Amino acid sequence: MTFPGGELEGKRPNVLCPACREKLRAAAAGGTSHPARRTTHPRTSAPPHQLLCFECYRATVQRERALKVAGELDTASEERFQFQLPLEPVNRSRLTRLREERATERVDAQAGAGRYVDRRRHAQIEARHALQRIVATLHARNAPTSEQERIVDDATHAAELQLPEAWLPFVASR
Repeated sequence: MTFPGGELEGKRPNVLCPACREKLRAAAAGGTSHPARRTTHPRTSAPPHQLLCFECYRATVQRERALKVAGELDTASEERFQFQLPLEPVNRSRLTRLREERATERVDAQAGAGRYVDRRRHAQIEARHALQRIVATLHARNAPTSEQERIVDDATHAAELQLPEAWLPFVASR
């Protein structure tokens, strides 16, 4: 492609400047791309849409440089991590206040009926582990499948009889 004036030549641009983009949009909307309607540049015999705009050339060169820099970027460098993720100083007064609030919430949660919530949760976990130990023992003994199913059903039935109904989803999932 030639620059306006016809003295210099350059590669076809990959990027268009805003003015050339608008001209291209207007040409596409106006339908001036018909070969019979083309006019030639006064100094060259090339149609005007084939002239290389210097701004388009600069935009293409800047794009190629940016791509080259992006390809050579070391994303694991120490400098990049320090630049991207600066370490902020710890706000000690806020941290102390948050710890005190959390401790107060824990004490309040342990008052009244709340003190039994933790015990109930631990009991549910212990019951589930007991059923898991029964199944693991059956697998270790290589018991027949029918016997394994019978023993697991018996253990689940015992859990259903001894534990509250609300616990069963936490203890024995089917």
